[in-house]
Amino acid sequence: MTLAPETTTLKVQLRVDDAADDWFPVCDISALMPGRGVAALLPDGRQAALFQDRAGRLYAIDNRDPFTGAAVLSRGLIGSHQGRPFVASPLLKQRFELESGRCLDDDAVTVATYEIRTA
Repeated sequence: MTLAPETTTLKVQLRVDDAADDWFPVCDISALMPGRGVAALLPDGRQAALFQDRAGRLYAIDNRDPFTGAAVLSRGLIGSHQGRPFVASPLLKQRFELESGRCLDDDAVTVATYEIRTA
């Protein structure tokens, strides 16, 4: 009799408090598809937008579009500008770098970023 090998599902986790070493479990890695975002509700009521690029790198930014106040960035289009990945808001199309949260269309605007890992 042969037993099937155990499979472990990787869990995506976010650090929601920079001062603490607490990681908040968000979803299974299988919920993230390259080029598509997923929204996650955080313990304090905020939402994060999670993304995985085609190389497997993970990103997490605030889901709230600072120009409209709507929680929609997870539904935005993924692209890159000068080799840096971004998401374009589905509403007014402003682009936010996934690594830094900086708005490529308005230097005065940023969104929060979250440290992300799998475990």
